[in-house]
Amino acid sequence: MDELDSAIIRCLQKDARQSNRDIARKLGIAPSTCLERTRLLRQRGVIRGYHAEIDLPSLHRGVQAIVAVQVRPLSRTVVERFERSVSDLPEVLSVFTMAGSDDFLVHVTAQDIDHLHAFLLDRFTSRREIVGFRTSIIYQHLRKVVLEELPEA
Repeated sequence: MDELDSAIIRCLQKDARQSNRDIARKLGIAPSTCLERTRLLRQRGVIRGYHAEIDLPSLHRGVQAIVAVQVRPLSRTVVERFERSVSDLPEVLSVFTMAGSDDFLVHVTAQDIDHLHAFLLDRFTSRREIVGFRTSIIYQHLRKVVLEELPEA
C-alpha cells in the first residue's frame, strides 16, 4: 500500500458514502485513478465492506456489557460450537476468542439491566461447557473511526 491508497482509505473511513468524484477532488487525483485504486483495494481485501453505524438505543439496546467466559473442556469442538452458537444470539455484537484466564469476551446489548440479567440467566447459566463468567457493564464505548497503517517492525 502506498500513500495514495492510505489517503483513499482515510477518506472512506471518515465517510464511506461520499462519491468517488468527491474523494478524487479531495486528493487531487483523477476520478478514474481513484475508482481504479478503490477497486484494487477491495479486490485485495484491504476494504472489506461498507457499513452504517447505528445508534444502539434506537434499536432498544440501551445497555452494553462485556461478558468474560471460561469453558471446559477446552477443545476445538467446544470452542467452535460456543463461538457459533453465541455469535448467533441477537443480543451479541461480538465474540472474541482469547488466550489467558478468560476463553472468550462476549460484547452484548440489551434493553435494560433486567433484560441483560434475564439474558445471562437464560443463555449462559444453562450451558454445561461454561464453568464461569463475569459481566462488566459498559458505561461508554469510544471507538476510533479512522485507522492509520502502523509502521513495519
